[in-house]
Amino acid sequence: MLQWALIALVLAVVAAILGFGIVASAIAEIARVLFFVFAVVFVVGLVMHLLGGGRPTTAV
Repeated sequence: MLQWALIALVLAVVAAILGFGIVASAIAEIARVLFFVFAVVFVVGLVMHLLGGGRPTTAV
């Protein structure tokens, strides 16, 4: 998901360089939303792992 946010950010920069201001701002907003969704998913996954939600380990 972070990859999609970075792709949207690059598209926004390219659109801004080419002079498409409205398109650039829309794509930048999408990149920002994707980044925050990624951050929330990462934090939730980290908390679940730290609280024992990770894979159980078995001794061989």
